[in-house]
Amino acid sequence: MLGYYRIHIPGNKAGARRRNYLRLKRFMRSILISILVLGLAGCGIIYKLPTRQGNVIEQKQLDQLQLGMTRDQVKFLMGTPIATDPFRAERWDYFGYYKSPRGQVSSRNVTLYFDDNKLTKMDGVQIANADKNIGTPDSDTLAKQVKKDELDNSRHAGGKDTDTGVAIPTP
Repeated sequence: MLGYYRIHIPGNKAGARRRNYLRLKRFMRSILISILVLGLAGCGIIYKLPTRQGNVIEQKQLDQLQLGMTRDQVKFLMGTPIATDPFRAERWDYFGYYKSPRGQVSSRNVTLYFDDNKLTKMDGVQIANADKNIGTPDSDTLAKQVKKDELDNSRHAGGKDTDTGVAIPTP
C-alpha cells in the first residue's frame, strides 16, 4: 500500500529536477509560439483580401460615354446603377469603392442625368486628381529609362541588320 501513494521526501532532488525541467520546457514552448505569432503578424504574411463594393467603374468605360446616349446604351456600357431615385428617375448614381490588401483606398462617384431618355449631364466622369500622376519622375525611374535608352542605342549603333532580331554578320 505504501507504494500507491506519492510521498514527498524532503531530500528527493530527482523529483524537483524533473518538475523544474517541465516548467522550463513549458516556458520555452510559450516563448517560441509567441515569437512565431509575432513574426507572422509583423512580416505581413497574413494576407488580407481586397475589398470591392458598389459598381466597378473604369475610366475606359467613362471615356466611351457621350451626351445624347439613351438609357439602354448607358446601362449596357456602365451596368445597372447602384442607386436610382424613385421620385427622380432622371438621375442615376454609380458608386465604386476599392480597398487594396495594403490598405490603399480609392473610391469613385459618377452621377448621370437624363432628360427625355437622353444623357444630358455627367458628374464625376473625370478623375478628381488626374494631374497628380504628371509630377516629376523619381530617380529610379529616370535611371531605368537611361539604361533602356543606352541599350537601345547600342543595339542600333552596331550597323548590323537586326530587323528580325537576328544579327547577321558581315563578311
